[in-house]
Amino acid sequence: MEEKDFTILRYIAEEMHLTKAAERLFMTQPALTYRIQQLEKELDTQILIKNGKRIKFTAQGEYLVSFANKMLAEYRVAKDSLANMSSDVQGTLRIGAASIFARYYLPSLMKSFVTLYPKVIYNVYTGPSPKIMELLDTESVDVAFIRGEYKWTDPKYPITEENLCLISKHEIDLDELPNLQRIEYSYNIKQPIPSKFRPQVSVKDNMRSWWAERYSVPPLTTVMVDSYDICKEMVINDLGYAFIPETFINEGDDLHKIRLLRQNGETIKRTTWLQYKESSMQLNIVDKFVSFVRSQSFPPSQ
Repeated sequence: MEEKDFTILRYIAEEMHLTKAAERLFMTQPALTYRIQQLEKELDTQILIKNGKRIKFTAQGEYLVSFANKMLAEYRVAKDSLANMSSDVQGTLRIGAASIFARYYLPSLMKSFVTLYPKVIYNVYTGPSPKIMELLDTESVDVAFIRGEYKWTDPKYPITEENLCLISKHEIDLDELPNLQRIEYSYNIKQPIPSKFRPQVSVKDNMRSWWAERYSVPPLTTVMVDSYDICKEMVINDLGYAFIPETFINEGDDLHKIRLLRQNGETIKRTTWLQYKESSMQLNIVDKFVSFVRSQSFPPSQ
């Protein structure tokens, strides 16, 4: 077995779908199937069971996936250690980033860093913060940009703060809010989130607290979407009001905006953190990146 075979097994286990795994590997599905068949002949064991479009690992296949993950981890440690022995800042930096941070801040940040250290290669993973927390905890990434408050005992550093706002097409009377149609954002994670990767205080928790301070009836939610951009477009088309982070609001949107305040006058905000494990700082590339990020000025919410 070769390194590529280990990667093949990992991607199939992650996707549980041959075509999707083949796409990630830049292979055709028939080529991927052929390689699995060759491995089965080489190892004299069955790795996969196919039932129509569904696949399942045999017990031997599950063992090989575990073995492949261990080998890939050891290979990565070896590569990182060799790169760390050099006086140059080089090697692969694995970054995890919450989708919103990845969209608005990460590309320019990476460009500036690679200008300083052109031998750096990136592996970037984006998604909801709970998923990025899991990647960081399992050391699948070296550093992570996490939105919100999560339990974390290793170092974390605040990067940006964004206000949470109520937006509407026209100015509205807050006393009338319970009678108006609400468009709600709710992301959907297919697999259950382990408790250790759940936020200590979520956006929904803040919204519920803000609402409970003012109203004795629930909101009139008529639309639920999985994207803040869709949420905003619904409001632009006068289909209701919504609560969204201020980052998503542009001057040209022609929307009425109210920053949310608790009754004690405190602004409701969400912080994005740079998080990493202390042990990762032994790698020169991680140490340089963390120092670089902490030296940057990030634009505040509008």
